[in-house]
Amino acid sequence: MALSAAIFFKTMKFILGKKLGMSRKFQEDGTVVPVTLVEAGPCVIVQIKTEKKDGYNAVQVGFGKKKNVTKPEKGHVKDLETFRYLREFRADGVDAFKRGDEFTAAVFSEGDEIKVTGISIGKGFQGVVKRHGFHGSPATHGHKDQLRMPGSIGSAYPEHVRKGKRMGGQMGNQQATITNLKVVSVDIEKNQLAIKGGIPGPTNNLVLIYGEGEMVMKQEKNEDMKKEVKPETKQETPKNNEKVTGKPKESVKTAEKMENPSTRLDSAKRASSGSKEEKK
Repeated sequence: MALSAAIFFKTMKFILGKKLGMSRKFQEDGTVVPVTLVEAGPCVIVQIKTEKKDGYNAVQVGFGKKKNVTKPEKGHVKDLETFRYLREFRADGVDAFKRGDEFTAAVFSEGDEIKVTGISIGKGFQGVVKRHGFHGSPATHGHKDQLRMPGSIGSAYPEHVRKGKRMGGQMGNQQATITNLKVVSVDIEKNQLAIKGGIPGPTNNLVLIYGEGEMVMKQEKNEDMKKEVKPETKQETPKNNEKVTGKPKESVKTAEKMENPSTRLDSAKRASSGSKEEKK
């Protein structure tokens, strides 16, 4: 069963999410608030429908990843990623959106009033006591085996069961919407919303979250910030007309000493003194 949200706001914010389960939050005054944790986003806008082209204004949103994708689905998403879920939100002012825009749970903030739509838990075929809350018949006074039976379903006229008669049948597995819910906290790093109270559906069920407000798209990071700035290496200039070669530093120092005139005179004196001693 496909979910749809036909709710109209002048300014509307929405997101797709996955129900994770229930937990609790402690407030500053010590009170405990039961919450439902929802993994909200990241979502991508796949298609924008306009009244001129499609007959109504809506935004199609993609959520989740899907491995096996058919060719028609590949052609629909084109250069975008493949999504497990594609759902529409009807809203005015669709010109503000652009195909490929990505948004996360950051579109909501603490204290926002929202509505949540999901598929309720299926419970199979159930009787009137569980399905409609009938009290049943008395246990005694001639009501053998009649405790949970529905009883009479109509009179002789009109000789058929009236439409809408409460009887046993399929229970659950239907679209349900819970209103007047509040966002208790928003975890942007984990893309999680903590919603006060319970929401329809089992764990890992898809839910549509929407409310009144302005959408804030995810800002793209500048590519210039990603590039690492490499430090400039300074080249040492040769001193005293020194020729830079591939020799190590020690060989350059010894060459400087040899070229120095003072070292030449000292070496000449030592050689002359040594020759005089040999003559004696």
